[in-house]
Amino acid sequence: MSDADVHDELARRLERARLGGTEKNRRKVLDAGKMLVRQRLELLFDDGWSFEDGLLARYDEGLHGDAVVTCVGAVDGRDVAVIANDFTVKAGTWGKRTFEKIVRTQEIADETGMPLVYLFDSAGARIDEQFESYAGRRAWGNIFYNQVRYSGRVPQVCALFGPSPAGSAYVPALCDFTVMVRGNATAYLGSPRLAEMVTGERVTLEEMGGAEMHCRTSGLGDCLVDDDEEAIAAVRVWLSYLPANWRERPPVAEPSPPSSPRTVREVVPERESEVYDVHELIDALVDGDSFLPYKELFAPELVTGFARIEGHSVGLVANQPLHSGGVLFPDSSDKAARFIWTCNAYNIPLVFLVDVAGYMIGSEVERQGIIRHGAKMLFAVAESTVPRIAVLVRKAYGGGYLAMSGAPMRPDAVIALPTAKPALMGPDAAVNGVHYNRIQAIADPDERRRFVAEKQAEYAAGIDVFKIANENAIEAVVPADQLRGELARRLRVYRRRHTDPIARRQAVTPT
Repeated sequence: MSDADVHDELARRLERARLGGTEKNRRKVLDAGKMLVRQRLELLFDDGWSFEDGLLARYDEGLHGDAVVTCVGAVDGRDVAVIANDFTVKAGTWGKRTFEKIVRTQEIADETGMPLVYLFDSAGARIDEQFESYAGRRAWGNIFYNQVRYSGRVPQVCALFGPSPAGSAYVPALCDFTVMVRGNATAYLGSPRLAEMVTGERVTLEEMGGAEMHCRTSGLGDCLVDDDEEAIAAVRVWLSYLPANWRERPPVAEPSPPSSPRTVREVVPERESEVYDVHELIDALVDGDSFLPYKELFAPELVTGFARIEGHSVGLVANQPLHSGGVLFPDSSDKAARFIWTCNAYNIPLVFLVDVAGYMIGSEVERQGIIRHGAKMLFAVAESTVPRIAVLVRKAYGGGYLAMSGAPMRPDAVIALPTAKPALMGPDAAVNGVHYNRIQAIADPDERRRFVAEKQAEYAAGIDVFKIANENAIEAVVPADQLRGELARRLRVYRRRHTDPIARRQAVTPT
């Protein structure tokens, strides 16, 4: 073959490989309301690819790229490594060259210190290629091994556009942030058909592992979106809050004033019995439209997410009075722990907005492991080394106070609003505990109610933010409408300090 023929053949192969699967398969993907893999990449990158690896892998077998695109490109001017399934090639399944490409891209990301983006849309591993790809030291499992090894070193984000069954479901589970497309994304260890064969259970695909279920119930999904375009946008926004790797600081954006028309003082009611939406408090504190929720639909009694204060990234952990009074449950404890670990891994300061009556009590949550899961949140708070500020908004009772980074957990500062009510327990529980026998001895129901109400009022009057300020138990009591400025100034100072991780081989994390 002449030089001209070789170059012509190369051009033909490159053009054909970039198309992915057959026209029929491409049309099928588009008809399903999804985008082709390279359309997704065009949306993700600022301006095309920097380079792509393995494009001609398995070309001669008609499995172009072995169903995965592995490449590097820029997002907001920073390089990111991308692993993107091509569903038009054998339903995006993993073959004997797929894992080689994925593993090498993971290695490049870690070696060069850049984020890893997984755009997943795959029917899983190929059974007919298992003997080349499953049991040995160079196998599909290397993908998960690398995800764990690189966790906390480079940010890892997954956008799930379609299926991710069986073993491949662990890719989104091992990422720092997972976006799922409603109606298309699914993740499950066993399909509904397999479940029926093994257990007799009959469920739909959506019930078994749909995006809605995972974002609301299981907690696997962190962000639920409506289509591919919104998923890519969520990935780009999430990356904008994080540094390229664990050794760097988060990028700084142009500061902007809060978007809320209401002040902090207007948002927060003085009376504990009055509820409010903590999102309104957040909107009054952070830069306009900068809040990105994390697991918004899962365990809504606790609000977590990234935001900016004067252009700088912060992680927010806030009790939500609108849901169960903001009491902590097993799921909200897990949600908080994972978010805190993410912020601590990537040098993002934490701000806790505390309005908590404590952990939930009762036999049901005890059976669910409230103690184990609550310990996980305490563990995450205590071992974090990034700047950490707790803001006592209203009630701050019992173990919930500690879980929300109360003073004994050694934050950089605990600051309180004048509405703060810190105490070991609230008036109801305290009066019942102290006066239980006397209450039971009062036969007349009306007299009993009057006695309880009187003692509760006396106890509530004694919960005073100025008492703990007098004892120097907190750093400051701040006027509500000066809170944003106070946080900005303190974070500017605290970001300058350096703290090494605790010296040990491995922490034994509560499960």
